[in-house]
Amino acid sequence: MHLYNAWLPPSVAEDTKREKEAFAGVVKSVKDSYNPDDSESVYSTLKWVSVIDLFVKAKSDLMVEDVSAIVEVGLQLFQISENKLYAQVRWGNILVKLLNKYRKKLSLKVQWKPLYDILIHTHFTRNTGPEGWRVRQRHFETVTSLVRSCRRFFPAGSAFQIWSEFRSLMENPWHNASFEGAGFVRLFLPTNIENKDFFQDEWIKKCLDHWGSIPNCQFWNSQWASLTARVIKNYKFIDWESFLPDLFNIYLNMFEVPVANGTGSYPFSIDVPGNTRFLFANRSVTQSKAIAKSIVYLLKPGGSAQWHFAKLANLLEQYYHPSNGGRWTYSLERLLFHLVNTFQKRLQHEQLSKDSSEQSGLFLTQSERVYFVNTILKLIDRGQYSKNEHLSETVATATSILSYIEPSLVLPFLASRFHMALETMTATHQLKSAVASVAFAGRSLFLTSLTAFPMDNGSDSFADLLMISLSNALLGMDANDPPKTLATMQLLGSIFSNMSTVDDTTEGSLLPSFCFSEWLDEFLCRLFSLLQHLEPSSVLNEGTHTPSTSGTFLVEDGPYYFCMLEILLGRLSASLYKQALKKISKFVTTSILPGAIAEIGLLCCACVHSNPQDAIVQLIKPILESVTTSLEATPKTGYRNRATSNASSSRKEKSILSPALETAIEYQLKVLSVAISYGGPALLSYREQFKEVFSSSFDSTSWKVNGAGDHVLRSLLGSLVHYYPIDQYKCIMHHPSAASLEKWVDMKDFSLDEPIMGPKWHVPTEDEISFANELLRLHFDSALDDLQTLCQSKIHSDPGDEKDHLKVTLLRVDSSLQGVLSCLPDFRPSSENGMVKEAGGSPFLIAGATGSCVGSTELRQKAANVIHETCKYLLKEKSDDSILLLLLIRIMDTLGNHGSAEYEEWSNHRQAWKLESTAVVEPPINFIVSSHSKGKRRPRWALIDKAYMHNTWRSSQSSYHLFRTSRNMFPSEYVTLLMDDLLELCLHSYETVRRLAAKCILKLMKRWPSTISKCVLALAENLKNSSLPENAVLGSCAVLTSQTVLKRLSTERKALSSFLLGILYSSHNESQKAQKAITELFVKYNIHFAGLSRSIFHGANHADGTEFADLVAEIGSMSFDSPNLHWRYNLMANRILLLLATASRNDPNVSTKVIGQIAGHFLKNLKSQLPQTRILAISALNTLLKESPYKLSEDNNGHDGYEEPKSSLEGALTSIFQEESFFRETLNSLSHVHIISDIDTASRGHGYSMQTFADKSITRFYFEFSASWPRTPSWISLFGSDTFYSNFARIFKRLIQECGMPVLLALRNALEEFVVAKERSRQCVAAEALAGVLHSDVHGVSEAWDSWMVVQLQNIIHAPSVESIPEWAASIRYAVTGKGKSGTKAPFLREKIIDCLMKPLPETVTTSVVAKRYTFLSAALIEVSPPRMSEAELMFHHGLLKELLSNMCLSSAQVREAIGVTLSVLCSNLRLCGSGHLQEVGASTSDISTTGSWDQYLVKRASELVTKIQSVSASESLEVPTKPITENGLSSEHSKDDIRWMETLFHFMISSLKSGRSSALLDVIVELLYPVISLQETSNKDLSNLAKAAFELLKWRVSGEPYLRKAVPIIVSLANDPNWRTRSATLTFLRSFMYRHAFILSNKDKQQIWQAVEKLLTDSQLEVREHAAAVLAGLMKGGDVDLVEDFRQRAYKQASAVLKKRKQRSTVSALPIASVHGSILALAACVLSVPYDIPSWLPEHVTLLACFVSEPSPLKSTVTKAVAEFRRTHADTWNVHKDSFTEEQLEVLADTSSSSSYFA
Repeated sequence: MHLYNAWLPPSVAEDTKREKEAFAGVVKSVKDSYNPDDSESVYSTLKWVSVIDLFVKAKSDLMVEDVSAIVEVGLQLFQISENKLYAQVRWGNILVKLLNKYRKKLSLKVQWKPLYDILIHTHFTRNTGPEGWRVRQRHFETVTSLVRSCRRFFPAGSAFQIWSEFRSLMENPWHNASFEGAGFVRLFLPTNIENKDFFQDEWIKKCLDHWGSIPNCQFWNSQWASLTARVIKNYKFIDWESFLPDLFNIYLNMFEVPVANGTGSYPFSIDVPGNTRFLFANRSVTQSKAIAKSIVYLLKPGGSAQWHFAKLANLLEQYYHPSNGGRWTYSLERLLFHLVNTFQKRLQHEQLSKDSSEQSGLFLTQSERVYFVNTILKLIDRGQYSKNEHLSETVATATSILSYIEPSLVLPFLASRFHMALETMTATHQLKSAVASVAFAGRSLFLTSLTAFPMDNGSDSFADLLMISLSNALLGMDANDPPKTLATMQLLGSIFSNMSTVDDTTEGSLLPSFCFSEWLDEFLCRLFSLLQHLEPSSVLNEGTHTPSTSGTFLVEDGPYYFCMLEILLGRLSASLYKQALKKISKFVTTSILPGAIAEIGLLCCACVHSNPQDAIVQLIKPILESVTTSLEATPKTGYRNRATSNASSSRKEKSILSPALETAIEYQLKVLSVAISYGGPALLSYREQFKEVFSSSFDSTSWKVNGAGDHVLRSLLGSLVHYYPIDQYKCIMHHPSAASLEKWVDMKDFSLDEPIMGPKWHVPTEDEISFANELLRLHFDSALDDLQTLCQSKIHSDPGDEKDHLKVTLLRVDSSLQGVLSCLPDFRPSSENGMVKEAGGSPFLIAGATGSCVGSTELRQKAANVIHETCKYLLKEKSDDSILLLLLIRIMDTLGNHGSAEYEEWSNHRQAWKLESTAVVEPPINFIVSSHSKGKRRPRWALIDKAYMHNTWRSSQSSYHLFRTSRNMFPSEYVTLLMDDLLELCLHSYETVRRLAAKCILKLMKRWPSTISKCVLALAENLKNSSLPENAVLGSCAVLTSQTVLKRLSTERKALSSFLLGILYSSHNESQKAQKAITELFVKYNIHFAGLSRSIFHGANHADGTEFADLVAEIGSMSFDSPNLHWRYNLMANRILLLLATASRNDPNVSTKVIGQIAGHFLKNLKSQLPQTRILAISALNTLLKESPYKLSEDNNGHDGYEEPKSSLEGALTSIFQEESFFRETLNSLSHVHIISDIDTASRGHGYSMQTFADKSITRFYFEFSASWPRTPSWISLFGSDTFYSNFARIFKRLIQECGMPVLLALRNALEEFVVAKERSRQCVAAEALAGVLHSDVHGVSEAWDSWMVVQLQNIIHAPSVESIPEWAASIRYAVTGKGKSGTKAPFLREKIIDCLMKPLPETVTTSVVAKRYTFLSAALIEVSPPRMSEAELMFHHGLLKELLSNMCLSSAQVREAIGVTLSVLCSNLRLCGSGHLQEVGASTSDISTTGSWDQYLVKRASELVTKIQSVSASESLEVPTKPITENGLSSEHSKDDIRWMETLFHFMISSLKSGRSSALLDVIVELLYPVISLQETSNKDLSNLAKAAFELLKWRVSGEPYLRKAVPIIVSLANDPNWRTRSATLTFLRSFMYRHAFILSNKDKQQIWQAVEKLLTDSQLEVREHAAAVLAGLMKGGDVDLVEDFRQRAYKQASAVLKKRKQRSTVSALPIASVHGSILALAACVLSVPYDIPSWLPEHVTLLACFVSEPSPLKSTVTKAVAEFRRTHADTWNVHKDSFTEEQLEVLADTSSSSSYFA
């Protein structure tokens, strides 16, 4: 049994035992209500889903057999209800919950294929159904979570099938299918025991290869990272050692941080299509989580993962520092959190399975733990005072968890940090973080100070630390600094939660020498002064809704304040409690602070809760007395005694209270109402006083006093009849190792036999119940009688009096109901055969009760009747009085919705911080006293609090679902009465009244779904009715737009038709507000549209007689023929037609004629006058045209006489498009949709910028889940921004496939006219139509190509106009796009199109045409799938390669760029194809041999040209310009050609890096490092700019092992280049290069690079020397320990030697200045490599550096700069750090800084 259920109030806890059988009954009912052959029967099972959910939430004890039965039925239901997305969402969600909760107990086998089929069918096919995108989105989330939950149940062999299924999707990494493939692999691949044979080293190698094939793409990285993390965690037997360098290198580069002044994000991230990103969501959280998980599970004794992890932490730690924050802080903060969290989970698992498991050799030992904690402490140290709130909180949490693992390391660190923060009191955020850290680690400090070993002196210091923090807490309470005050409250709560009692006795105390009584006095003084200085956060608002308290930050910003008081007062010893109570009583009775009502109320409440007997005498009694005396002196209304006819003598002179007295009374009453919440039986001795107070306060003339009285009544009733825990904060259980420490409880370890002390509940006594009944009689029953009298006989002549009297009477009814809540029994539901017997026959049962029963059902029924009368009266007489109506609706809500108030209380409390604050959680692993538990341990009071909330929740649910489970129960007649009143109220003219009434109706409808259709019929009529005012429309829309109503529409035909027609006939509403509400309602209906159930389509044998076809006809006539309809209504009618068509097309009862008519109608709409309607028609045709009988498939393209199956739509469509000039008009109207802006920023995709948001959501029919085009990443800037809409192309394609060649004949003339049109928008449409035709693959298209299309295409290529190039490029790209999911099948015309593009151009064309042709070629090549190239395609590639290589020196820059781009696509295609498929294709070898060595040719030629270009550059800068130099300053034609060739090469590099295709070309790119770095600065600006662009991209590129061997020698040789600018550029490159390859560079390479950089320290050029020092400082940061150590010692020796020589002045001239500067710079690099710490060697180095301050200029400035930088970075912590220096060293340092002082 769950702890919360065992700790419920005794009577409720007893009832929960019957829930087991109840659940078995539910399982049986579900099985009965579903029939495997009829998929519609799934709708009848849905009502049970929420009931099953209830048992899960109630934490009931269920039989595993029942659970597994439900799971099996659920999975079956899930699979048969295809196309019923809503049903799948509901069942899927509950299955996920059950599978996750019972995952270890269930033994089932789930097949993966059906789940995959559902995903594909619903989300990845061309024809998605009509469902709205919101439903679709939820469906996707549900299916994916279901797959995740079922993964562990996939049978053996699944992993193999899954991998082979999705592997083919990833063979071409430059196609979007590969992203989907990775997403699916991550989602489906199981890592359970059954599939362990699949995961071998072979697979891991493949996995890493795939991972590397797409560089710098967050989406790709996170898919693979989370997959490998799962494998690492679940399979201990794999040996990861050989893969560690690669893995850690990937992890390092996944964090986008700025390296060496670079940017902090990928300069060219690969564009993943939006829907893939959305479907396989990757938030950066998952990345950090996956990395952390992998790292923690890779650690093992003796493995090298620790060393790798430490290195990773070294490289990343600087980004945690407050001064280095940025976008990356979030992912680093998550990394820290998950590292600590996962580490804790791993340790817990290992500790609990220490004895049983056979793998204990892999368990972490003490030394690994120490190593890990030390590494994390580095990150914590940097991030502790971060200005980013999340990071500083995570740091405090991490410190707390680690302090239980290795207290000897963490606690001293914590203590020193706390003392440091106290010394720098000025930085308040530091103090706040330090206080929070101590609060979170309070328990571990206590435990350590108790169990520390005698020889360990540290133990006293921890107790001291706690005492210091306690005394400092007094200073922390400050009304002007909320965050600090709240942190202080949290600290006190944390400390006192650990102590069993707070007392001054010294023996066995936790804080032996601490005087608590003095502390308590001081604390209370501070607290009172804090309360006196509080500013209320908001001005109290007038009206009925003044909350009893409108608190300040102490109450609003989290319950630390109240909780801390509860704990403190609960733990005080008797004598100290008396002392506190005395002071509090004096303070409360003598001061009136209207600004702090809630705070003071809670203070009294905590006193009462801790000890009701004493507190009531000392606190409540004085307040009661003083209120009674004050009230006696106030004027009365006298309504109470005169609710009879003689009250007619109206009092003219109304006496008014003085404001001061009114405020005082209100303050005291409200404090009283909060204070007595937990008073219980102790309040009974003051019965008479309370009755007196109520009668006076309800009789007072002040509305404020009435309201305050209402609070007291509510609170009193609650404290009499409700269940609540008492003595919750007393300590009962003591810790085994020290009695003065409380033992905390672990929920998971709970068993009933162990006598663990549950809470003591307040169970109402006889006396309390009778007092409560008496109060109900006085203020509920009699108030109802008053109300009736008031409404029936007019007893007040003055309307003002009448209003006041009504107000007070309603207030009394309301507060009585709010006080007893669900303790007043609910209405009895009615049934067909009269009243139901008591609901005992129902199988459903959830135990729960708010308190003991008071009053009776009859009382509730009487109230309903009276309220119904009152409502009629008020609407007639006082319909403009909102206060009365709002009170009335609140009463109706409480009457009708039994239990909803408890539900609201629970949901508000559910976000309660209290229990999750780290301060009151002890993690499951605890090495301090080495006790490990199954779950987190918490103080007993926190768990009681949770059990109390659990009871509240149960009581709100106990009767809620009763009626769902039995067939013949209907809402009671009283509910119907209330419902009718509310339907009237929700059309009221005041918005507040409408809003509250609508909220109330929705709750009633949810509980009694049978009432929904009645409401819909009534409200939809309101929309049609033209005589109603605006507010009626707004009110109706507000109710109809709720999901409760929209869900119901999918199964009830009558409701559906009246809803739809209501919307369509509402165009008479003039007001803008009403129109907006109707549009929003319609949009919401679309978004949540969940299909229609079959019952809607059946024939008209129902009583309601509305035939489905009639409905379609009626709506159709609206959208076809009525010309005077507003365009938005025309649009809505069309949209509804489309919904009905798509929802019904698979249904046998609906004739195809209807669908054919609808499709024809939309085809006509393409040439409609209304742009929105056209756009909708496009969406519609894309959805409706799906049969494509004319499409050629592989098997039937040979037979000429083959008889085609006709499409069902063909007849209807053919007649339409054969009308005269149909296509010309259509193309013309479509061209108006293309808006070409002057700045040429035409938006992509749905760029219909003339639409407002609401219209967009109507027209953009569905989320384009279907594979949206283009299916390959777009990155080529030459394509420009095109306005090519693939939807348009798709319509033409589908139309031809649906109706065959006649379409083409009809289209031909219009197309030929538009292709040569001048306007760009017409060219766009022509491009789309032509693309659709070329891609359609129907019979006869190749003949048409030969006869007229090829000529058109050639005209397009040769046309001189340039502005429509982007559209034509996209058109060609569309036409050659591969078919099939991963684009591997070539369309028929692809070869012919490429052939046409390959034809050489005539000599005379302009350069722009040449560039255009190359652009088209690259567009076509992108779409070719390299692994499956045909022989013809290979020949094209080789032919084109020859042509390109010979044209690299063309004069036009535009053409050169086009050639570079085309070359990069071409070469990468050849490479990828060559890697696996050359042999199969059997291409003739002669061709390949000529072009096969293109890579060597490029590299060789580039290195030759670099020297030429450099020499030309150099000679230019020297030679005297006598002869005229031609443009660009180059004298000969030859060198111009060289430069052009180089530029083309750089374009090739930039393009291949940007496109993500560089992984196939890495060997070439690495060898081209030389030209890129050496041409950074030349006299030709264009060339240098290109080189710089390539350089920026190269800095981010990580190259693998074989390429590094080539790269390092090139870099080393560049570092020795004669040109100093090249040497400097090489240094810049080196910083990024070393960081990016930190883990995979071999030691030999590293040494070479270090030596090269060291050599540059003594370079002849000053800039290079300084640059080299900066690079070295960076290298030392994450470098290898031995290299760094060695360099540091050498630098120190060398500098000391130099200094010695300088002292002997004779040799001063002998040393060249560069070498002296070099040794100074080496020292400076050492100093600057540790910006925030002071290692032991640092003082000597800094001091030695400072000795060089008297040197001549460049040397001196180096010294002063380095020392100044050192001072700046260590300034924060200087008072601690200066202790590391000796006096002399400090003097030397002081000399350097003063010498460069401003005043020197």
